[in-house]
Amino acid sequence: MTLEIIILFVIIIAVIFLFALEVFPVDKIAFFIMVSLLLANLITPEEAISGFPSPATITVLALMIIAIGLEDNGVIDWLANGLKKLRGLPLFFMVPVFMFIAGGISAFINTTAVVLVFVKIIDELSDKYDIPNSKLLLPLSFAGIIGGSCTLMGTSTNLIVNAVAVKRGVEKFSFFEFTWLGAIFLIITIVIVSLMARFLPKKKKSSISNVYDLDEFITRGIVSKDSELIGKNIKEIFGSENEDIEVIRLKRNAVINEHPGKYTTLKEGDQLLLRCNIEQLIKLKESGDLTIIRKSEKDKPETDEQNEEILEQNIQVVELLMLPNSPLIGKSIKTVGWYDLHGAVPLAIRKRRSFINPGRRIFDKKSDDIELRVGDRLLVEVTENDLEQLHKMDNISILQEHSDINITTKWKRNLTLGILLLVIVLSAFSIFPILKSSLIGCFLMIFLRCINLGKVYTQVNWQIIFLLAGMIPLGVAMSNTGADQWISDSLLKLFEGQANYVIIGLLFFVTMFLSGFISNNATAIIVAPIAITIAASLKLDPKPFILAVLFASNFSFFTPVGYQTNTIIYGMGIYKFKHFLIIGGVVSIALWITATILLSGQL
Repeated sequence: MTLEIIILFVIIIAVIFLFALEVFPVDKIAFFIMVSLLLANLITPEEAISGFPSPATITVLALMIIAIGLEDNGVIDWLANGLKKLRGLPLFFMVPVFMFIAGGISAFINTTAVVLVFVKIIDELSDKYDIPNSKLLLPLSFAGIIGGSCTLMGTSTNLIVNAVAVKRGVEKFSFFEFTWLGAIFLIITIVIVSLMARFLPKKKKSSISNVYDLDEFITRGIVSKDSELIGKNIKEIFGSENEDIEVIRLKRNAVINEHPGKYTTLKEGDQLLLRCNIEQLIKLKESGDLTIIRKSEKDKPETDEQNEEILEQNIQVVELLMLPNSPLIGKSIKTVGWYDLHGAVPLAIRKRRSFINPGRRIFDKKSDDIELRVGDRLLVEVTENDLEQLHKMDNISILQEHSDINITTKWKRNLTLGILLLVIVLSAFSIFPILKSSLIGCFLMIFLRCINLGKVYTQVNWQIIFLLAGMIPLGVAMSNTGADQWISDSLLKLFEGQANYVIIGLLFFVTMFLSGFISNNATAIIVAPIAITIAASLKLDPKPFILAVLFASNFSFFTPVGYQTNTIIYGMGIYKFKHFLIIGGVVSIALWITATILLSGQL
């Protein structure tokens, strides 16, 4: 063992500890890797930045952009909303059906995005039909992880492993080459988790809406002249089963109806008090059928062409949190002035949950105004120029900036879905490489205005991009120093005289164990070169070894920290570590044995 290899191992061990202990964000760890390798002279400056223009990194970025377009245009919601119809199924059947659908969608769309949308739906079912979310969320995460392993584009790990293999002279994987293996793993996981779901908590212990910012806003609106709502009843307009919007109060000719019935017919000038989410609020505002009451008329600025242009330029929707001693405390949407908010326009209020009475988030029903209190949130429209002034306000905290909110249409949703199918077809039938296919998909998304390129910059998970760019040089350093060959030679002595299934089994187990504590991408980049070198030394087909690394890197079920979706589910406070350890451990052992048999059989 040379000094260079020793230094490299020290860096790798340090990286593993940093990932496992989460001392720093992954992007900082990526820079640590690049700088450490450079200072140790294990790679050249050109090799240090080789991860940024890497085809794998660019492909992951392109697929992220496509996933953002799919989410913004409601494709994932549309695919998942059919699950609401399954609410009548017994829980024993609901778990496998949810898992199968989530796994199938995750094979083609970013797993984290899919899981987040499914979480929203499960939350709705849980609140409305008393379906225990604790029985569905962990199975959902597991199914998403397995589903992402089924195709070449299903997860960034698959793309990384494929890129490492191609760089080392191995024939690239086709789009569906290992799908049959992933399908078998998915079926096994569904069976095991469905049978073990009874060991999961029986009751939900926290509100998912708190974690995912799904609380509704309270807003007032007036039925506009010539509105299509005139003459229709509340049920016709909003639907009795619509969880996204609710009419709380109706005011007509100074008479307040605290509980308007679903057959109440609307007239011009009716004032409605609504509870709705941000998407519904923006849709109502854009439709023109309902004029959102945003401020007092006396506070309205002069309406000239210049002001109209300013209000229409670079409009963003921002949430303001009311802190103690805020000058807005005690004011309402009706009374808060245009000047109080430095040019921002109030749209809606979200009331703070109360520990004493968590269901009461509304207002004093004797008053027609919704007053702001400490902990409430105010949704405002603001231009990019005026946003800086909001940041200077005392005792106000800006929570989220919902910039460039898109009002999607059925046509745009179908167009976005068509672009995804085009990318899949181009890649699956080897018409173009997956990099070229995904770039074509990005171009179509932007050119056909299915996504705003400016929005991409704020929504792309740049930590993943920097992680990939920083980890790729680590693989280069292993080759430069001969560390991969040294590890391979050492393992070959251990494997000498052993059957193929023992070699594949040990490789799979070690990779899966590492992925339970560090990033799946980091695990794949570290182990993939070693697996290829071992296969070459044994003069065996490298693809079963590569597939062992590919699947094992993704199969981090036995801890809540190895995969992002597990971390998200664990962070809700519903599950304990033991649920992942026991159920995920059983799944991991079953998949380890199955993968060992199937992959060793290909040698």
